[in-house]
Amino acid sequence: MSDEEHHFESKADAGASKTYPQQAGAIRKNGYIVIKNRPCKVVEVSTSKTGKHGHAKCHFVGIDIFNGKKLEDIVPSSHNCDVCFLICYIYMFFWESIYLPEIMFIFCQIKDGFAEGKDMVVTVMTAMGEEQICALKDIGPK
Repeated sequence: MSDEEHHFESKADAGASKTYPQQAGAIRKNGYIVIKNRPCKVVEVSTSKTGKHGHAKCHFVGIDIFNGKKLEDIVPSSHNCDVCFLICYIYMFFWESIYLPEIMFIFCQIKDGFAEGKDMVVTVMTAMGEEQICALKDIGPK
């Protein structure tokens, strides 16, 4: 018997994962995928046929849902890809810790709406630990 104590640190709880696996061949256009550790909306999928070197391959073109950059990845169709959990929240107030969108028309709508004293509802998209306002709705004057 040893007199040493063993300490184990819990790194994550149930449901703490930011992604889940899905077979590459099952991911379609307008779905979501993680490319280069960034959550992306799939805008184009093309599948090559099986060649003499093995698997059919899926070529994904995605747009990062937070910064709008175009990313690409090629994965064997029978292998798993990471797909991000995407959650949208609707708030009737402005949450100061939320990153203001770089999408200029939403930023201008938020600024103008608050200057006019309107009540607004914002939709906040959350994925992989990031959040951003993605839509805005005017519900009338205060």
